[in-house]
Order: sequence, then structure tokens, then C-alpha cells
Amino acid sequence: MQPLTAHPSGPLRGQARPPGDKSISHRALMLGASAIGETRIAGLLEGEDVLGTAAALRKLGAAIVRLADGTWRVQGRGTGGLVEPDDVLDLGNSGTSARLLLGLMATHDMKVFLTGDASLRRRPMGRVIEPLSRMGASFEARQGNRLPLLMRGAALPVPIRYELPVASAQVKSAILLAALNTPGTTTVIEREATRDHSERMLRHLGAEVRVTRAGKGAEIAITGGPELVGKPITVPADPSSAAFAIVAGLTVPGSAVTMQGVGTNPLRTGLFATLKDMGADLTLANARDDGEPIADITARHSMLKGVVVPPERAPSMIDEYPILAVAAAHARGTTVMKGLAELRVKESDRLAAVAAGLEACGITFRMGEDLLEVDGCAGPPPGLDKGAAIVTHMDHRIAMSFLVLGLGARRPVTVDDGEFIDTSFPGFGDFMRALGADIRAPGEVQMAAGGHGAGGTPA
Repeated sequence: MQPLTAHPSGPLRGQARPPGDKSISHRALMLGASAIGETRIAGLLEGEDVLGTAAALRKLGAAIVRLADGTWRVQGRGTGGLVEPDDVLDLGNSGTSARLLLGLMATHDMKVFLTGDASLRRRPMGRVIEPLSRMGASFEARQGNRLPLLMRGAALPVPIRYELPVASAQVKSAILLAALNTPGTTTVIEREATRDHSERMLRHLGAEVRVTRAGKGAEIAITGGPELVGKPITVPADPSSAAFAIVAGLTVPGSAVTMQGVGTNPLRTGLFATLKDMGADLTLANARDDGEPIADITARHSMLKGVVVPPERAPSMIDEYPILAVAAAHARGTTVMKGLAELRVKESDRLAAVAAGLEACGITFRMGEDLLEVDGCAGPPPGLDKGAAIVTHMDHRIAMSFLVLGLGARRPVTVDDGEFIDTSFPGFGDFMRALGADIRAPGEVQMAAGGHGAGGTPA
């Protein structure tokens, strides 16, 4: 275990580019492996989760290398061209890798064994097993449809028309990936719109994807058997990763930080909309489109107010509720977050983990099965009692969120294990220290703030 402590910090200042978007990085590798020819990927997140996806795809026959200039080259095998691996696929901590790869492999006539770390082995896979079984694949899993599992891909896959029982971009994407090697038209129906990175990238590489909007949701139809052709892909900075520095900038007095090249896909910006509702001084500049909309986002210290976050906003910010709870702890009044049931089945029971962390830091809250209400402190929250630590449950977002809380609290905040931060945000500590944050291992002497090791420069 690698404990980390965030100490109350002076103003954070500077500009930096967060790591590449994790969701898009996974998809770029998988679709590049399914395309003909070369896919060159710039800005790929080089965190443990994405590197695990690359390793799994190599075992499935794709040639994937990192080039000297930092870009990644994928030599694809074409639609339906993956080969049966001769070893178990160990996907570490990544639920995205597991669910999307199950979809990609489900319509190949192959036998594959999948496993992961202790956290991933606790996460349910039934939500993808059910539709993929309808397409012809079969599965043998532990009780509760959990890893390790054995998948037998469909020799004669069949298209389906499937309505998502819960709003999940991972389930939708697993079905769309399975449909690539399935004759006919496969349709996914979602009652609430979820992130559309898969649809955008499939079209970019040549797939026929038709989206029909219906109320708050959509029908997504894809024609099987496309000839995907490798093309350059640029991965924007991850809005979920940018969120930590942005909330730090909003809650540490005197701060002003700019996150560069952040993805602003409207199906991913629920947190930014919520922070604006709370009175945050957030400005977007240099907006452009590079396959995905991106912009530079500046956050300045703000006096936030409590708001009610509507449940329909959850799909566009499901990964950001832990850091929103940190913002809410600083606000004046109560912030009510609804529709949070999906947090129960993340890397940890994130809803329970957030609640436990808030309690440990002296913040009043009320939790329901899919509800969290946080009573803000109208300024710096107390922080942890001396010697205590936040239990992260091997969850990177819990660790980063409570480290951010410590930067603006009255007392330091220690997380019991920062090791898993590298799954999504390699170099998080250096990145934040370059902006002036005091984050260090317990007992470590504070380094001079305001360095430029993560790309930070004075604002």
C-alpha cells in the first residue's frame, strides 16, 4: 500500500494538459485492432487500464507498439480477424476493458479465459453477458456473473434488437463491438443518452452507424461486416481527470488553473454544468473539434452554493460524483445528488466509499440507495483527525477525490493507498504538485510548490 497525504495548500496556479481520455483510449485500441491497415493514435492515456487493453489485444493478434514520438501504432487484423489467445487475459482493475473486450470477442469463434484483480473480480459482468448470449456467445462465470470466466464466442452470431435496462455506455459499446462481426443490423435502444465515443469512432473508421433520437434516449443501429480502415485518431484530455484539478481550483482560495485540450463532448460534461449551477467561475476557451469537441477550461476560486442535481444528468457524469461531493463539502447549503445506483457497482461501492470518507472528514451527509445529500461547510471542511486515513477500497477516483478535499480543508487528508491512481491518471501527484498542491507520502518533506514537472506554468 502507498499512503498519500494532501496538506492544506496555498493558491494553485498554472496550466497543464491532463492525460488522454480513458474511455476513448480503450476504444481507439480496440477499433484500431479491428481495422485494416495502420491506426496511429496520438494522446493515448498510458495508464495501467489502457496498457492492459493493449496487452490483451496483442494476445488476440494485433500488433501494437509505442513509437518514439509518443504516438501509438496499431496494425489491425480487420473485422472478425482476431485470433484465440494462448493465455488467460488478465485485465487488472479495468471494468471497461473487460466489458468491451467481451463484446469484441463474443462474435469470434474462439474460447477465452478472462480474469482481473480483486476489485475487478467483484464487479458484475451479467449486464454484458445477457445481450452477448443472445447474439450466440456462451459464458461460464463465478456466482453473480463475476470473473474469472470462460467465454465461448459465437460461431454463427445473430443480430439483436436490445433495450438497455440501465443507462450504460459500456453495455451499449460491447453490443456495438460484437455487431461488427455479426451479419445484418443490430440495434441498441437507450432510454437515456450515454457517452457516444464508440459511435463517433466507428463512423470515423468506416462503419455504418445510424442514430435516431427518441426523447432523452436514442436507437443506435449498426450494420455488421464493415471494412474498417485504419486512420489517425487524436485522444482529447480526459474530462474525468481534469475534474480533480478543476475542483481544486474552485475550492482552494486564490487559485486559478487552466486544463488544456479537455474533451467537451456534451454527453460527458454533466459535472461542468453542475459546477456552473453551483456558481463556479468556469470559462471555456479555444473550442475546436478534432473528431471530438475539445476546449481549454479555466477554473477560479469560487464560493459555491448547494444545488439539486437531476437524476437524468447521471449518465453524463457518473464517474465525477466523488469529486462533486468534495465540491459540495465546500459549498454553502445542501447539494442533493440523485440517480446514483450505478456507483454501487464501480471499482468499489463508490457511494458507500464517498459517504464513509465524508464522515471521516467531519462533513454531514445523508445517503440512500441511489441518493447522496451533502451539507456544505460554506468554506473549508474540517479534514481528517490526526492519524486517520480514508479507506479507498482500491478505487482510484476515491483516492484522488479525497486528496483534493485535503488541499482545501482545515486539516490534512490521508488516503490509505494511492497505488491504484495510476490506473487512470499516471503521475497525478506530480501533476498536482506542478500547480502548487502539497501532496506527498506521510513523513515526506514538502517540495517547493509551483514546479513544472506536469506541464504546469504560471497562469
